[in-house]
Amino acid sequence: MFLVVDGSIDGSADGLEPAPGLRVIRRAANGGKGAAVLDGLRAALVEGFTHALVMDADGQHPAEAITEFMALSTIHPEAMILGVPVFDASAPRARVLGRRISNVIVRWLTGAEIGDALFGFRVYPLSPLRAIMEASPHMRRYDFDAEAVVRLSWRGVPAINRPVPVRYYRPEEGGISHFRYGRDNLLLARMYVRLCGARLARGFRVRPSRH
Repeated sequence: MFLVVDGSIDGSADGLEPAPGLRVIRRAANGGKGAAVLDGLRAALVEGFTHALVMDADGQHPAEAITEFMALSTIHPEAMILGVPVFDASAPRARVLGRRISNVIVRWLTGAEIGDALFGFRVYPLSPLRAIMEASPHMRRYDFDAEAVVRLSWRGVPAINRPVPVRYYRPEEGGISHFRYGRDNLLLARMYVRLCGARLARGFRVRPSRH
């Protein structure tokens, strides 16, 4: 397991030390989710791994689903295994409605049945993901999840969708969100405009999807 500390200064990473089966990667400054993932996948590739399950460390993503997702990836190594969130009453309504818009755009961009464009609980084949990230200055912050799905689909990587529960913790439960509605939605809007231009430039080809 690789745990990437993305320039945390709040003390939450204090005391984290490598242990059997755990490697801690500390970034000197915060670079965003995509930048942290890129550091982790580079380290995983150096150590000979071909696939990686990516998840957040805030408790929203279901650790109990790891075994199922890794088993699916073993059976379908050519595919990306995408978590599709099953929301409960804790999910902010604005976040749920906003991702529906993202889902429509990403399905149009890819021609594939992408279950959810933004949910970060996924298994990726590492080599194609590193290739698309290192070829682009983008995909370093909140734009990572959606653009990764689009560009991997364009490279012919099929998607397998699997529903999983997700929970949003309230502040009094220790839940801290770094999502900023104005800043991050503007980042997504710019990304979609850029990807729409790239789609029109390359032509449209339907990519396969599995369920």
